[in-house]
Amino acid sequence: MEQDEHDFEAFYRSRTPALLRTAYLLTGDRHLAEDLVQDALARTHRAWKKLRDGGNPEAYARQVMYHLQVSRWRRNRVPESLPGDLPERRDGRDQAGDAANRLALRQALLTLPARQRAALVLRYFEDHSEAEAAELLGCRVGTLKSHTARGLAALRKALPDLATEGMFR
Repeated sequence: MEQDEHDFEAFYRSRTPALLRTAYLLTGDRHLAEDLVQDALARTHRAWKKLRDGGNPEAYARQVMYHLQVSRWRRNRVPESLPGDLPERRDGRDQAGDAANRLALRQALLTLPARQRAALVLRYFEDHSEAEAAELLGCRVGTLKSHTARGLAALRKALPDLATEGMFR
Protein backbone atom coordinates (compact mmCIF):
# COMPACT_ATOMS: atom_id res chain seq x y z
CA MET A 1 0.00 0.00 0.00
CA GLU A 2 2.81 2.39 0.90
CA GLN A 3 4.56 1.62 -2.40
CA ASP A 4 1.35 2.50 -4.29
CA GLU A 5 1.23 5.89 -2.58
CA HIS A 6 4.88 6.49 -3.37
CA ASP A 7 4.35 5.50 -7.03
CA PHE A 8 1.30 7.75 -7.37
CA GLU A 9 3.15 10.66 -5.76
CA ALA A 10 6.01 10.21 -8.24
CA PHE A 11 3.51 10.14 -11.12
CA TYR A 12 1.75 13.22 -9.73
CA ARG A 13 4.98 15.23 -9.41
CA SER A 14 6.33 14.30 -12.83
CA ARG A 15 3.20 14.58 -14.99
CA THR A 16 1.14 17.38 -13.43
CA PRO A 17 2.85 20.21 -15.38
CA ALA A 18 2.15 18.50 -18.73
CA LEU A 19 -1.44 17.77 -17.71
CA LEU A 20 -1.89 21.42 -16.67
CA ARG A 21 -0.67 22.66 -20.06
CA THR A 22 -3.16 20.45 -21.86
CA ALA A 23 -5.97 21.37 -19.49
CA TYR A 24 -5.24 25.07 -20.01
CA LEU A 25 -5.50 24.64 -23.76
CA LEU A 26 -8.79 22.79 -23.34
CA THR A 27 -10.37 25.27 -20.95
CA GLY A 28 -8.72 28.57 -21.87
CA ASP A 29 -8.51 29.47 -18.19
CA ARG A 30 -5.78 28.71 -15.66
CA HIS A 31 -8.14 28.20 -12.71
CA LEU A 32 -10.50 25.93 -14.62
CA ALA A 33 -7.47 23.99 -15.88
CA GLU A 34 -6.26 23.45 -12.32
CA ASP A 35 -9.72 22.20 -11.32
CA LEU A 36 -9.83 19.87 -14.31
CA VAL A 37 -6.41 18.38 -13.52
CA GLN A 38 -7.29 18.02 -9.85
CA ASP A 39 -10.48 16.10 -10.72
CA ALA A 40 -8.62 13.91 -13.22
CA LEU A 41 -5.83 13.11 -10.76
CA ALA A 42 -8.34 12.26 -8.02
CA ARG A 43 -10.02 9.76 -10.34
CA THR A 44 -6.63 8.41 -11.41
CA HIS A 45 -5.71 7.91 -7.77
CA ARG A 46 -8.91 5.92 -7.17
CA ALA A 47 -8.03 3.67 -10.14
CA TRP A 48 -4.33 3.42 -9.27
CA LYS A 49 -4.40 -0.26 -8.24
CA LYS A 50 -5.78 -1.24 -11.65
CA LEU A 51 -3.39 1.08 -13.49
CA ARG A 52 -0.21 -0.11 -11.78
CA ASP A 53 -0.77 -3.65 -13.11
CA GLY A 54 -0.19 -2.86 -16.78
CA GLY A 55 -2.27 0.28 -17.30
CA ASN A 56 -1.09 3.65 -18.53
CA PRO A 57 -1.81 6.21 -15.79
CA GLU A 58 -1.07 9.27 -17.92
CA ALA A 59 -3.31 8.11 -20.75
CA TYR A 60 -6.01 7.36 -18.20
CA ALA A 61 -5.67 10.82 -16.60
CA ARG A 62 -5.77 12.56 -19.99
CA GLN A 63 -8.84 10.63 -21.08
CA VAL A 64 -10.56 11.51 -17.80
CA MET A 65 -9.69 15.18 -18.45
CA TYR A 66 -11.16 15.08 -21.95
CA HIS A 67 -14.33 13.38 -20.75
CA LEU A 68 -14.77 15.78 -17.85
CA GLN A 69 -14.31 18.76 -20.16
CA VAL A 70 -16.82 17.41 -22.68
CA SER A 71 -19.27 16.88 -19.80
CA ARG A 72 -18.77 20.50 -18.75
CA TRP A 73 -19.48 21.70 -22.30
CA ARG A 74 -22.67 19.72 -22.41
CA ARG A 75 -23.97 21.41 -19.31
CA ASN A 76 -25.74 24.49 -20.57
CA ARG A 77 -24.39 27.04 -18.15
CA VAL A 78 -22.83 30.44 -18.47
CA PRO A 79 -19.07 30.00 -18.83
CA GLU A 80 -16.86 31.40 -16.13
CA SER A 81 -14.27 33.89 -17.24
CA LEU A 82 -11.31 34.70 -15.04
CA PRO A 83 -8.79 36.98 -16.72
CA GLY A 84 -5.18 35.99 -16.38
CA ASP A 85 -1.90 36.06 -18.23
CA LEU A 86 0.40 33.24 -19.16
CA PRO A 87 3.74 33.45 -17.37
CA GLU A 88 6.66 34.32 -19.60
CA ARG A 89 9.81 32.21 -19.66
CA ARG A 90 12.75 33.85 -17.97
CA ASP A 91 15.76 32.55 -19.80
CA GLY A 92 17.32 35.92 -20.58
CA ARG A 93 16.54 35.95 -24.31
CA ASP A 94 14.56 38.70 -25.97
CA GLN A 95 11.31 36.99 -26.88
CA ALA A 96 9.17 40.01 -27.68
CA GLY A 97 8.13 38.78 -31.13
CA ASP A 98 7.38 35.27 -29.87
CA ALA A 99 5.48 36.66 -26.91
CA ALA A 100 3.37 38.89 -29.14
CA ASN A 101 2.58 35.91 -31.40
CA ARG A 102 1.69 33.72 -28.40
CA LEU A 103 -0.60 36.38 -26.99
CA ALA A 104 -2.29 36.94 -30.32
CA LEU A 105 -2.74 33.20 -30.81
CA ARG A 106 -4.08 32.80 -27.27
CA GLN A 107 -6.61 35.56 -27.82
CA ALA A 108 -7.65 34.07 -31.14
CA LEU A 109 -8.00 30.58 -29.61
CA LEU A 110 -10.20 31.96 -26.85
CA THR A 111 -12.60 33.38 -29.43
CA LEU A 112 -13.17 29.93 -30.94
CA PRO A 113 -16.10 27.80 -29.81
CA ALA A 114 -15.06 25.20 -27.25
CA ARG A 115 -15.38 22.24 -29.63
CA GLN A 116 -13.20 23.88 -32.30
CA ARG A 117 -10.59 24.80 -29.71
CA ALA A 118 -10.60 21.25 -28.32
CA ALA A 119 -10.27 19.77 -31.82
CA LEU A 120 -7.24 21.97 -32.52
CA VAL A 121 -5.64 21.17 -29.16
CA LEU A 122 -6.08 17.44 -29.59
CA ARG A 123 -4.90 17.36 -33.21
CA TYR A 124 -2.03 19.85 -33.18
CA PHE A 125 -0.87 20.21 -29.58
CA GLU A 126 -1.48 16.67 -28.31
CA ASP A 127 -0.75 15.18 -31.77
CA HIS A 128 -3.66 12.72 -31.71
CA SER A 129 -4.86 11.11 -34.91
CA GLU A 130 -8.25 12.14 -36.24
CA ALA A 131 -9.80 8.88 -35.02
CA GLU A 132 -8.31 9.24 -31.53
CA ALA A 133 -9.37 12.87 -31.19
CA ALA A 134 -12.88 12.10 -32.41
CA GLU A 135 -13.17 9.27 -29.90
CA LEU A 136 -11.95 11.48 -27.06
CA LEU A 137 -14.48 14.18 -27.96
CA GLY A 138 -17.27 11.66 -28.43
CA CYS A 139 -18.00 12.61 -32.02
CA ARG A 140 -17.48 11.25 -35.53
CA VAL A 141 -14.29 11.78 -37.52
CA GLY A 142 -16.18 13.93 -40.04
CA THR A 143 -17.41 16.19 -37.25
CA LEU A 144 -13.88 16.49 -35.87
CA LYS A 145 -12.57 17.40 -39.34
CA SER A 146 -15.26 20.03 -39.64
CA HIS A 147 -14.40 21.55 -36.24
CA THR A 148 -10.70 21.51 -37.13
CA ALA A 149 -11.20 23.12 -40.53
CA ARG A 150 -13.47 25.83 -39.14
CA GLY A 151 -11.09 26.52 -36.26
CA LEU A 152 -8.08 26.84 -38.57
CA ALA A 153 -10.05 29.08 -40.94
CA ALA A 154 -11.03 31.34 -38.05
CA LEU A 155 -7.41 31.51 -36.86
CA ARG A 156 -6.19 32.34 -40.39
CA LYS A 157 -8.77 35.12 -40.61
CA ALA A 158 -8.00 36.48 -37.13
CA LEU A 159 -4.21 36.26 -37.56
CA PRO A 160 -3.38 36.88 -41.24
CA ASP A 161 0.27 37.77 -40.45
CA LEU A 162 0.86 34.39 -38.80
CA ALA A 163 -1.06 32.61 -41.54
CA THR A 164 1.26 34.02 -44.20
CA GLU A 165 4.24 32.72 -42.20
CA GLY A 166 2.78 29.23 -42.62
CA MET A 167 1.74 28.71 -39.02
CA PHE A 168 -1.74 27.34 -39.85
CA ARG A 169 -1.11 24.78 -42.57
